[in-house]
Amino acid sequence: MTAIDPVSLSAAEAKEARKARLFTRINKADSWFKVFGLSFMTPLLKAAAGDNPKAQLKEIWLLLGVPIVAIAAFLMLWATLAPKVQTSLGAVPGPAQVWEQVINLNEDAIREREKEADFYARQEERNAKLEAAGKSDKVKWRDYTGKPTYYDQIWTSIQTVFFGFLLASVVAIPLGILAGLSRVGDAALNPIVQIFKPVSPLAWLPIVTMVVSATYTTNEGLFTKSFLISAITVTLCSLWPTLINTSLGVASIDKDLVNVSKVLKMSTWTKITKLVLPSALPLIFTGLRLSLGVGWMVLIAAEMLAQNPGLGKFVWDEFQNGSSQSLAKIMVAVFTIGIIGFLLDRLMFALQSLFTFSNNR
Repeated sequence: MTAIDPVSLSAAEAKEARKARLFTRINKADSWFKVFGLSFMTPLLKAAAGDNPKAQLKEIWLLLGVPIVAIAAFLMLWATLAPKVQTSLGAVPGPAQVWEQVINLNEDAIREREKEADFYARQEERNAKLEAAGKSDKVKWRDYTGKPTYYDQIWTSIQTVFFGFLLASVVAIPLGILAGLSRVGDAALNPIVQIFKPVSPLAWLPIVTMVVSATYTTNEGLFTKSFLISAITVTLCSLWPTLINTSLGVASIDKDLVNVSKVLKMSTWTKITKLVLPSALPLIFTGLRLSLGVGWMVLIAAEMLAQNPGLGKFVWDEFQNGSSQSLAKIMVAVFTIGIIGFLLDRLMFALQSLFTFSNNR
């Protein structure tokens, strides 16, 4: 009979325990990798930890290899076909031309920032000389009025869509709760939802423009007219998914929970905050994700039509410009819009994962 060395056995057990703890951490991190679109990290980490490398390589290929190959094939097809399509502005730009404009837009932004810094430096120097000469009454401070950079346009659009989205949420969630809790409320709101939900932002925009122009007569307040017009248009078009999903989530909560609230004689506020909202949160967040996506699409169209600052205006200005670089810049904007839309969805998915629970977390 072979004797077992207790020291070797303890070392092996300790190694297995460390390995088990490592895999536990990887599995916990997997839910967050999925949230941020990094699912391929889980099999990579498992393979590095020695967990059936052959099976993990198959997962890596499916989650990372296939998307990379698909993107590479798309770029090759784009580069091959683009020069063959001729427009009034020349051939459709390929990936190389689009990337060149990415670099140019970044360099333009850097130059504009340098001009702004020089402007304020000269202004400070001039005012310092005036104060030193005892002419403080002639000191003037002016804001830089140079053209907005591409990054400024992006930031403007993001601010606008979030403001419109927040307004939509503030309106839609309470109304959705009302419709979900009350059959009378549902009957009252349903025809309004069905009528206004399909309305295009292009139909809302003239109405919003006239109303805002009539009621907001100055641009010196907290918000400019153009900002409010775009944001309110986003609100009117994006509130419906949140309203509908909130109503459905509230109406779908377990009837036993409703009966418990009656037995405990909960007040309406306590019932909503302690019972209704926690139960309906998954569907509410689904509506919020849909609303944010709708709002982002609506915003670009509104900015183009109303010529309000943002990515939509950038696209329209380049279209009107008609230079040989315009098409490539428009395609840069298209990819930017798509990437930001993806990131906004991931952001809402991350918030949903923080505030709601699934079977795995």
